Amino acid sequence: MGNINFDDVLTTTLTSRAGKLADNMSTNNALLNRLKSKGKIRPVSGGSKIVEELEYGEGDMTWYSGYDTISYTPKQLFTAAEYSLKLCAVPVAISGEDLLKNAGKEQVLDLFEKRVENAIKTMGNKMSAAVYGDGTGSSGKEIGGLALLVADSPSTGVVGGIDRAATGNEFWRNKSTQMSEALSADNIHSAMDKMYMSLCRGTDKPDLIVCGNNIYGMYESTLLPQQRYADNKLAEAGFTTIRFKGADLICDGGQGGNCPEDKIYFLNTDYIYLRHHKDRNMKVIGGERMAVNQDALYKIIGWAGNMTMSNAALQGVLINKTAE
Repeated sequence: MGNINFDDVLTTTLTSRAGKLADNMSTNNALLNRLKSKGKIRPVSGGSKIVEELEYGEGDMTWYSGYDTISYTPKQLFTAAEYSLKLCAVPVAISGEDLLKNAGKEQVLDLFEKRVENAIKTMGNKMSAAVYGDGTGSSGKEIGGLALLVADSPSTGVVGGIDRAATGNEFWRNKSTQMSEALSADNIHSAMDKMYMSLCRGTDKPDLIVCGNNIYGMYESTLLPQQRYADNKLAEAGFTTIRFKGADLICDGGQGGNCPEDKIYFLNTDYIYLRHHKDRNMKVIGGERMAVNQDALYKIIGWAGNMTMSNAALQGVLINKTAE
């Protein structure tokens, strides 16, 4: 039997920090921060797949006068994208030797608090990296991030169970532009303008643009002081941001940054979601776990879900020409 008092400390400490674990993901990544602020981090209650309903067709409208015939032809207007449930976990452990060395409740708390804080950082950093991935990491067990949802080659591959290459599925392709010459202070405005405008549909417009250090610095250097508008909420959260038209332009570079240096993502976050299982959102999985062949006590913090999308045509990526 393990240290009963310590197990109470272990359980209550992790339970009380679960909210911070979940919140740390959004405070560590500009895209997740935006999704949280817009209520786009939504739970799922169960099922083998996460389903996003898609409206992609249009019905019939007839201009008529008098007794003209108003015809109706049944059409498929809706479909759905299905995303697999992905799981990840961070174990927090303490050995029997550490228990003996850390005599006294306060010392145990100090030691374990450090390990919980490390778990928080680990989960936030790993999830922030996965947000930019294509879902093939860890042998295909990672979430499908921007490299999948807003792909460099949007007319190939399967996303959410929908084959982007198939005729009739053009609605499920994001915009992608490969620069024929390297971005510079002379052409960055026009290139970004063109991509931004291609993603506008009435009141639907990109609201978040994400890039790395070099491109962010290049764009910022072209602005006059009075043009450097920033979003106060994002700035307060610690993100470096300026405005491009109506969107927040975020630098996700620097040490530990994950946005590829050769890409600028133009995102309409009304149609991007982080879907977590209601019973596995940075929560402790199970109870006490005593190692079978070790003098150690474990707790596992787990998350399950995926990043999903319900409109691809309003997302875009601008790809810089790399040096030859």
